Amino acid sequence: MARCCQAVGTKGSKKWVQKLINEKPELLSSRIAEELRLPENERIRWLSPLKNDDYAEYSDKESLDLLGVSLKKRRLADFWPENGPQWDALGKSDSGKLFLVEAKSHVGELISSIRARDENSVRKIRRSLEETKTFLNSNAEVDWSRGFYQYSNRLAHLYLLRQNDLSAYLIFVYFVNDSEMAGPTTIDQWKGAIELLHSFLGIRRQKLKKFAIDVFIDINKSDL
Repeated sequence: MARCCQAVGTKGSKKWVQKLINEKPELLSSRIAEELRLPENERIRWLSPLKNDDYAEYSDKESLDLLGVSLKKRRLADFWPENGPQWDALGKSDSGKLFLVEAKSHVGELISSIRARDENSVRKIRRSLEETKTFLNSNAEVDWSRGFYQYSNRLAHLYLLRQNDLSAYLIFVYFVNDSEMAGPTTIDQWKGAIELLHSFLGIRRQKLKKFAIDVFIDINKSDL
């Protein structure tokens, strides 16, 4: 489903991103504004996951509809099959900047592989991942549909939106001190894992780097 209602998160990144968006949206907005050096008066409005919208998470065309945009140069359907990335949060700024959020609370969440089984879907996904990989000048001789697939497919969608001249940003939110999930207790621990991921994918230096940013939220210091 492209709009997927969610239960109240009781642990892990689902719990914390719901709290962040509904209880402390200004915290995430301020961290993003700081990283991107946004004007002080540029407000970010968070569109999901909202309590009054059943904490719904969005994917596919419904995520674009929620953001109020369309892909005029290259259609989503031509790039990716249905059941694409389900975004942990979506937001839009006053100037039209789009924010697509992927959140993690422990290192194990970084690891994933392709789940699609339909041959046509797999072929389309791998073709688009390879295209993104080439655009980013990655020379890593690895299959981007395995190992860190979720990360690579998020990058691919950022690439697609940017190719459509949309002011899109990919925000990776990493929660620190999630003791329930035995997550990293320092930012440096997260950065070490991220560096390994980047090295594996061959994207330490890449064209979309300034549009894909990392935000670290310490649960113990954020009143979440």
